[in-house]
Amino acid sequence: MAVEGKLEFTKQMRKATREIHDISDALVNAKLGIAMSDNSIWAEGLLCFYEIFKYLEEALDRLNHTLLSELDIKGMRRTKAFEEDLHFYYGRQWFENDYQPSTAVTAYIDYLTSIERDNPNMLAAYIYHLFMGLFSGGQILRKKRSLEASLKFQTPPANNSIQQGESVTDFGEIPIFKLKKQMVDAMEHIAEQLGEEDRWKLIEESKNVFRMNNKVIRTINTNKIVLKKFCNFALIVVPVAAAIYLGYKMISNINNNQ
Repeated sequence: MAVEGKLEFTKQMRKATREIHDISDALVNAKLGIAMSDNSIWAEGLLCFYEIFKYLEEALDRLNHTLLSELDIKGMRRTKAFEEDLHFYYGRQWFENDYQPSTAVTAYIDYLTSIERDNPNMLAAYIYHLFMGLFSGGQILRKKRSLEASLKFQTPPANNSIQQGESVTDFGEIPIFKLKKQMVDAMEHIAEQLGEEDRWKLIEESKNVFRMNNKVIRTINTNKIVLKKFCNFALIVVPVAAAIYLGYKMISNINNNQ
């Protein structure tokens, strides 16, 4: 497979991953979308991806003498932000409470380790897509969660940027569009310095980013929350429907007796 020469490399990546990306978006909407109104699901999602972002950021430190250093944009790192949020949702000692990453997360880390050993430049696909995901979809989820909280009449913080449990999607005063542009520019520059074979491998690896993400997202258990929501819905709707029906029957009986 030849990599298209005229199209910008990041656009080639987006074009090649469009189908699997759409599947990933659907999973996020179905799974993490529930997190808009349920903090336990949001926290579980954070716990799953914490290890992955942590590994990638530690890899940036180990490989700071390579091309990957260009992707280490000031202000983008999230490990500490993940830990702040996990402390908030699980308590200060969350890491010591018999915590073990899920099988899917462990497999993900093992795969990243093999990439770093065999061809570390391929980690660029994971760094690029995962951080761009926070810059884009992460911001959408942040706004939706804020809206959900306001609809529940929860008092919003005076400064939304310091909302507890939302550190991962908070980049402070750094404009998101600036982070996106810097990431795209860095990826383009890396691609320019790679041979055609490695550029092709990087595009193929981009597809795998979303496959790996999807495996992790599928492990997030939303069944109890869906059941809870259904029960709450039933508790409200069934009595209302019954009252309307009984009221209708009473009116019908009155009319028939007149």
